[in-house]
Amino acid sequence: MMFQQQYLYWLAGLILLVVAVMSWRDKANPRRLTTGLFWALYGLVFLVSDGASAWFGARSLHIAIGVVVVIMALIAGLGGVKLGSYHQRSHQEREASAKRLRNRLFLPALAIPVVTVVGVLLFNNLPGARVALFGEGNQATLVTLFSMMVGCVVGWLIALKMTHEAPAQSVQEARRLLDAIGWAFILPQILATLGLLFTTAGVGTAIAHLTETYLAVDNRFIAVAAYATGMALLTMIMGNAFAAFPIVTAGIGIPILVLQHHGNPAVMAAIGMFSGYCGSLMTPMAANFNIVPARLLELPDRNAVIKAQIPTGVLLLITNIFLLWFLMFR
Repeated sequence: MMFQQQYLYWLAGLILLVVAVMSWRDKANPRRLTTGLFWALYGLVFLVSDGASAWFGARSLHIAIGVVVVIMALIAGLGGVKLGSYHQRSHQEREASAKRLRNRLFLPALAIPVVTVVGVLLFNNLPGARVALFGEGNQATLVTLFSMMVGCVVGWLIALKMTHEAPAQSVQEARRLLDAIGWAFILPQILATLGLLFTTAGVGTAIAHLTETYLAVDNRFIAVAAYATGMALLTMIMGNAFAAFPIVTAGIGIPILVLQHHGNPAVMAAIGMFSGYCGSLMTPMAANFNIVPARLLELPDRNAVIKAQIPTGVLLLITNIFLLWFLMFR
């Protein structure tokens, strides 16, 4: 039987369901019912396979998933995901363990990328093994995900060996991290869906119309500034430069900078993406970069990372505008 990507989704769903059960049993959590429900619903989304559409119909399944997402949003918005009790060691015990392990603490984390790279290279150089495990065709994404999964398992086993903890404690730590991150954990998937909706709704066409109507795009510098600034602003709204790029490029980049002003599309794409990353530095929507670190470090101000990055983001955006202006039309 061939390894399928769906198996990884099922594994993620099972882990989330275990976390949900632990949350429901945690009487120290004042919102244990809603916290458990949040992670249980998220786990069910991963467990639903493509085969379920044959039973319920694709449209009904999509509507059901949409309802689940709305319920999750309401739970998160009303503060339903809270921290509980995680059976951790005392501060003194953790400090003593850190002194004992020293830099070896990094070994489990380093094992993940090392095993991933080794796995990808191994399957790329052993096509017979790749076909036997994953089947015919281009399976590059599946090979990478499978190798990363093996890396995570190896890192987990190393961590258990080093810390002498029970496997159940690792799930408790996973629950603690999930509860600490909260709603931001699901934001990447939501933003990816938002990007598809924006593209389907024709937002790029609307941006092109507004730009051509209200801005003097016959001026190269104004057109360049509109493109770079638009990339940053839309990224701040969507939290993802990859989602903003096709919209702004279709609305401003290609029709105005390339076709009207005959600019270099390669330069436009490279610096345009960099301009989008400037927006990533300045928005809570880029939760993986800006909200999650603040939660994990338990900073008193959850926007502390964003506030520290705003000056850098603004200066980089200005620099990108001038770079695009000087380099794109050479």
